[in-house]
Amino acid sequence: MADYLYGINPVAEALAGAGRRPLELLLAANHRQQRLESLRQQAATQQVAVRQVDRHDLSRLVGHDRHQGVVLKLEPFCYVSVDALIARAGQAGNDAFFLILDGITDPHNFGALVRSAEGAGCHGVVVAKDRACPVTPVVEKAAAGALAHLPLCQVTNLARTLEKFKQAGIWCYGLAGEAPAKDLFATSLNGPVALVVGSEGSGLRPNIRKHCDALLAIPMIGHLSSLNASVAAGIALFEIVRQRRQHH
Repeated sequence: MADYLYGINPVAEALAGAGRRPLELLLAANHRQQRLESLRQQAATQQVAVRQVDRHDLSRLVGHDRHQGVVLKLEPFCYVSVDALIARAGQAGNDAFFLILDGITDPHNFGALVRSAEGAGCHGVVVAKDRACPVTPVVEKAAAGALAHLPLCQVTNLARTLEKFKQAGIWCYGLAGEAPAKDLFATSLNGPVALVVGSEGSGLRPNIRKHCDALLAIPMIGHLSSLNASVAAGIALFEIVRQRRQHH
């Protein structure tokens, strides 16, 4: 199923960027705005089909009327399978390294997490299909191009996926802020590893915690007891990178 992006600035960026291929530009009929006309010219230059439609049809398509008279149809995001991820790691010549996301709903956090995973050299990211943010243009923008290099796998049963990773010899560590979690910096994280990160509000779900080999906590020295999910994951991912460099 294709995705729809709306709004003058997001559409202009998508037409100019190197993200997913634009399929069709839909403009409100009888528009008088110069900015919409410039989008039409931009699409025509890139040989993207342009169609004028009734403004009400645009509202029906995106579910509201805040589209500013423009909607861009994008090709669907291409996810890979769990087996393909594991196979990719096996061919990489270094220990498997994955990020698994349990219920990340904020698109900016999602994009930042993917960006950190790519920067840390992960072989892929796994996301739950339900109770999670899909790949949207906002996610792609926050990921800053990382999704062009990093495979993403969407699964319906995250617990079963963790078991599949463990059967493949990959240790699954859940990031949690409380006991009985181990100190991140005092735990050996060498070998094949998957880091599991929970939602921004409630963290890892109980069922997902049970399927982790161990829980890890970042030691907090100040008054606050937790960090933003993408910040915490970034710290943990690069602690794994640091330990691997020392080990080798």
